[in-house]
Amino acid sequence: MELNIAENRNHLNYSKWIYVKRILWTFGKFFFRNSPRIAFGYRNTILRLFGAKIGKHVHIYSSTVIWFPWNLEIGDWSAIGEETLIYNLGKVTIGEKATVSHRVHVCAGTHDYTDPALPLLRPEIRIGNQTWICANTFIGPDIEIGEGAVIGAGTVMVKDAESWGVYAGNPAKYIKKRILKH
Repeated sequence: MELNIAENRNHLNYSKWIYVKRILWTFGKFFFRNSPRIAFGYRNTILRLFGAKIGKHVHIYSSTVIWFPWNLEIGDWSAIGEETLIYNLGKVTIGEKATVSHRVHVCAGTHDYTDPALPLLRPEIRIGNQTWICANTFIGPDIEIGEGAVIGAGTVMVKDAESWGVYAGNPAKYIKKRILKH
């Protein structure tokens, strides 16, 4: 058995309309990336113009890389830190009051490694309300992070995280229950 990379490379993975949107986003990205650090509303407006569903009081930094804004939904009062990569070939949903810290990689795109042509897959990623994804974390394809979960710095998430759980490590392991102080 041998890989058939030529079939993968000669196949269009998207509709023509998606290719047009990608070209247009190349120009939109310029304005997004070259905006003042505190211009959160301005960047949110640009993302909305390209189809993102962005809640109120959302902070997304200009160094954040978002591949397909039309596949992004973020709830009210959430934040995405600097130099975070949102590789959202599939839909990425981030709940309300969620924090995705700096240099996180949210990866909603992969390939079917069992198929010789390695076709592109676009699974969803769902990050719940009140979650905290700490710095330098990798969130793999088709993952759900439950409400209130904390994913420790440098963690590699390849399985779902239960609500109000604390996870850390490579691969991620459940550490303990998250209990908020009153």
